[in-house]
Amino acid sequence: MRHRINGKKLSLDHDQRKALFKNLINSLILHGQIKTTEAKAKAVRRLAEKLITKGKEQTLHARRLIASFLQNKKAVNKIVDELAPLFKKRPGGYTRIVRLGKRKGDSAPMVKLELVEKPEQEKTKKATEKSDNKKATLKH
Repeated sequence: MRHRINGKKLSLDHDQRKALFKNLINSLILHGQIKTTEAKAKAVRRLAEKLITKGKEQTLHARRLIASFLQNKKAVNKIVDELAPLFKKRPGGYTRIVRLGKRKGDSAPMVKLELVEKPEQEKTKKATEKSDNKKATLKH
């Protein structure tokens, strides 16, 4: 019986699974989106949302709890300083899963796991890159 057992094992032992989740969450936080299989995305989504919720407290204790799991200072700072204020009024649902189709080799369902709202810095960075690209094409 599977009473009170939660989470997916993904055919990995505990240490491999923890390392996989940590790396996927770090990538999601730093880049805003990741492309992975549906099973991995659904497993990572729970942990990522819990970490963002913890970051909304914006205390030193919350920062250290997040750091103990992620072990990446840039990701911890981004959660607490950028994402937490962005999601302050949202009671959950910080991520979105978009289906991309099946992977060519093994037909595994691939998805894009992304944050629902992007930080302002990324938006302005993309806007400046687009304007720089337009200027470069106009000069030629």
